[in-house]
Amino acid sequence: MKKLIEYDKKVILAEEVFLEIFEQDDVIRRAQMLLSFQDRAKELGVKGQFDTMVKAFEKAEKAAEQKQKKSQTLLENWTNFTGKYAAMKCGSWSAADDGIRTFSKDYSNDVMVCYHPIMPIGRLKNLETGEEQIKLAYKRNHVWREITVPKDMISSANKIVNLSKLGVSVTSENARLLVKYLSDVENLNDDEIPVQKSSSKLGWIGDGFIPYDSDVIFDADTQFSQVYESIRERGSWQEWLSYVRKLRATGRPEIKFSLAASFASVLVGKLGVLPFIVDLWGETEGGKSVSMMLAASIWANPADSQYIGDFKSTDVQLEIRADLLNHLPMMLDDTSKVSARIRDNFEGVVYDLCSGKGKSRSNRELGIRRESRWKNTILTNGERPLTSYVSQGGAINRILEIECGERVYEDPQYTAEFLKKNYGFAGKRFVKILKTMDAEELREMQQKIQAELFSIEKMQKQSISMSVILLADKIATEYLFHDAQYISVEEAKKALIDKNELSEHERCYHYLLDKINMNRQRFDSAVNIEQWGIIEDGYAIMYPQAVKDLCKQGDFSYKAFLNWADRQGVILTDGKNQTKLKKFGKKPVRCVFLQLNEF
Repeated sequence: MKKLIEYDKKVILAEEVFLEIFEQDDVIRRAQMLLSFQDRAKELGVKGQFDTMVKAFEKAEKAAEQKQKKSQTLLENWTNFTGKYAAMKCGSWSAADDGIRTFSKDYSNDVMVCYHPIMPIGRLKNLETGEEQIKLAYKRNHVWREITVPKDMISSANKIVNLSKLGVSVTSENARLLVKYLSDVENLNDDEIPVQKSSSKLGWIGDGFIPYDSDVIFDADTQFSQVYESIRERGSWQEWLSYVRKLRATGRPEIKFSLAASFASVLVGKLGVLPFIVDLWGETEGGKSVSMMLAASIWANPADSQYIGDFKSTDVQLEIRADLLNHLPMMLDDTSKVSARIRDNFEGVVYDLCSGKGKSRSNRELGIRRESRWKNTILTNGERPLTSYVSQGGAINRILEIECGERVYEDPQYTAEFLKKNYGFAGKRFVKILKTMDAEELREMQQKIQAELFSIEKMQKQSISMSVILLADKIATEYLFHDAQYISVEEAKKALIDKNELSEHERCYHYLLDKINMNRQRFDSAVNIEQWGIIEDGYAIMYPQAVKDLCKQGDFSYKAFLNWADRQGVILTDGKNQTKLKKFGKKPVRCVFLQLNEF
């Protein structure tokens, strides 16, 4: 380097001078050189030009540094979190234990994105809907936690703020950057982030069974998360088995039917039959609720607000619950506590539950939601038979009723407490047994039992449902209990309804007779109220509209009833119509001639 006195106006402004100054890594040495050259430039009268060159080189140096920083960031950045998770590419983001950062637009300073580590570690793809969920790991207070949320929650700045409720440090201020960071990490590590199949339904899926042994992850709505969490083992299998054997040895049909109906649920889909209801009813406190707890203990925690539900909900919630349980039994305690919304359409709810599918509904985005479907048994109980809440034969045909007598359990309180401490073992073992049995073999066994139950007087659909229960009872008795405490065919037949008892038209006929007897004043023209007709020669001769209104009140079909009544000979006709002319005063009126003598 030359002495300063040797620099003239031209040389001191040469590029080589500034290169030499800015090549100095030692900032003190660089400052000293700048001051010396600035003094010499002042002496030469070119300080203004010299300072302009200094600013230009400083700007160029800063731009080079930014370019290098950006290049290194884009190509080399990896997450640097301590803990059990492997490092991931994170592009332009700085991700360490002290938080996630990025750079301002001019790369002049850091911008905080999130105050703690967070990263995507897995994806779930739902088999029913095709929708994805994302599994996130985040670290707060030195502890790693994992959460699974819908994919769209981390795809929108408006939605991602909802993660704050789960402990993620996100606000409306940093939401947009956090969305971008998570998106970049996910896409940069697409091949490394595992994708797992998931389902929001329990039960059979291929050769597996959720939640026991399938590699499919369960990802149901948190609305019923307690149902899923209740399906686990607690206590002792041997103690449960020993105690339940003693209960079965009492011979009480309430106990054996409750157990068999619960086991039967996982056979419904395999056998291709429709869902059905098993209703345990009785006016006394004989053990209806304890029997339901016993049935629930096969699969899950039978305590209150765990696996067992109730009717204090809406029909939509019942659909969602049935869809979630899928092949596992749905248990609804105490029919007397039915909500007003269900009470007004109880018959429709029974039909829907036993049809195995819900109604098609639109979602918020005005698309069609996935249709709910299930193949299981529904266990209910109450002081009155479930059939007392419905009138249509089709609905009654889907219900098997078991009357609960007195003192089913010697000590119901002890039994309830025992079951709360020992549960969840039998269902897993029952499923394992079914896996060893061919579906065709199961169908042949069920059809053989159905043939034994078949009777001209009994309803065929009920016989099918009962045959599934007896098949479940047979398998459980022979493979689990080994106690020969089978439900006999004779016991089973007692629970089946006779066809005559179930005839909708006959029930309509008796309903009309009851209404006529309760409203005799409506057949007396001397009484100043709306008249239905007259009673004469053993017939109620009624205006057709009066009969139509009564049929509508009872939820019966007027036309279908008249067709049946004509065939049975309980109405008089003129041969062409199912009505006859009757004179009221001088005016002939067509009327329904209904025989009052019951046949």
